[in-house]
Amino acid sequence: MKRRDFLKNSALASSLFFVPGFIKAMDAQLSLPAGYKRLVIIQLAGGNDGLNTIIPFRNDIYYRERPSIAIKQKHVIALNDELGFHKNLAPLKSLYDAGELTVINNVGYPNPNRSHFRSTDIWHTASASNELLKDGWIGRYLDLFGDKPYNAIEIGNSLSLIMQGKLKNGVVAKDAVMLNKIAGDPFFKQLLTYNQDQHLSEHNMGYLYQTMIDAKQSADYIYEKTRVSKSTFDYGNSRFGKQMKTLAEFINSQLDTRVYYAALGGFDTHANQAGQQDELLKTYADGVSTLVADLKSNGTFDDTLILTFSEFGRRVAQNAANGTDHGAANNVFVIGKNLKTPGFYNQAPDLRNLDANGDLVFEIDFRRIYANLMEKWLDIPSSSLLSETMEPLHII
Repeated sequence: MKRRDFLKNSALASSLFFVPGFIKAMDAQLSLPAGYKRLVIIQLAGGNDGLNTIIPFRNDIYYRERPSIAIKQKHVIALNDELGFHKNLAPLKSLYDAGELTVINNVGYPNPNRSHFRSTDIWHTASASNELLKDGWIGRYLDLFGDKPYNAIEIGNSLSLIMQGKLKNGVVAKDAVMLNKIAGDPFFKQLLTYNQDQHLSEHNMGYLYQTMIDAKQSADYIYEKTRVSKSTFDYGNSRFGKQMKTLAEFINSQLDTRVYYAALGGFDTHANQAGQQDELLKTYADGVSTLVADLKSNGTFDDTLILTFSEFGRRVAQNAANGTDHGAANNVFVIGKNLKTPGFYNQAPDLRNLDANGDLVFEIDFRRIYANLMEKWLDIPSSSLLSETMEPLHII
């Protein structure tokens, strides 16, 4: 059995143990250089309905195809003559007005897949729809350019494919305190001391034991670094809000982390979409706007970029259950300073030109967005992480 398969199939392969590499205790005392850039990736999992997020409020086709779930004009926050925010995205309006938000319409990929699992894998691995990759694009970044196990952190309970490389994986942590508690558990400590020298000489067991040692060291580093930076902002009581608070504390603590990933689930709105999506968009907007305010207060926003995507959009026409079914192209948000095209990057979706399934036709391949982030934000050649050459979209 290969080491990677052994680790993934082991009963001990919990979130804590997906941590490769070595660190030293003295790393906690190091400061980051000026201009250290961080990328925050947020997934709206389940397939957010982009048409009820960025609303074409003057389009008759939109209202005709959605007689009971279309957002009424009086509830739209107009951004230009034809497009506007869902009212629950109001906290993001100040970012839009300040030129700190770019909305990219019609994002997708050729031959779209409408399975949650497969489409998420495509976005996480940056693959084509007919290409099967087993490592995520952030995992590949760690394999090639990461020198510490916490260069990429997922805020959650289990490690997503996007963070898994062939050789290295990102850290997953609900928060620093919980990670430290797990690492400090007596059973975990006992495992680390029980015949450690003997097991380290073994092939699979040695790999697992070394991974556990690295996990303990990483938990210590993250805990010690974040002890001095606790957020005073009110993020509310939602799970996503708590994730955003943890993100702020990690960033403001100057962790040596280039990429963060978090997800907000529940967007698979096949039935009774209106109330469900309303609440989720409010949760998202409240959490992200508070995160931005927190980062600005601590002087870390200028060097932080926030990307929000969903694995696909929804069908243009509503279904019989007052919901929407799986679609294709969707909108993507990029939040940060010095955006090249703040506001709307491109035109609204063309509701007169749908594919055979009644879905929006993609205009911009999502990998062009990734290519731009790789080259202009992470300062690496996109060809090193993408299997297909992509012309970068000029966002930053």
